[in-house]
Amino acid sequence: MEITVNQQNYSVSDACSLQQMIATVLTQPAKGIAIAVNQEIVPKANWATHLLNHGDHITIIKATQGG
Repeated sequence: MEITVNQQNYSVSDACSLQQMIATVLTQPAKGIAIAVNQEIVPKANWATHLLNHGDHITIIKATQGG
């Protein structure tokens, strides 16, 4: 199925969880990030059980330091 992550299209398996998507899409460890699916934040505790649907729009936000 097709999903959009930070405005880029990806193909993932039909039964793909957020945790599986992170392993596929991110090239670095998933530390200090927040994820929204269709503009709704998904708590990190739910990443392994939150299944994605065809056409979902995922936004990955990385925390940065600064002031």
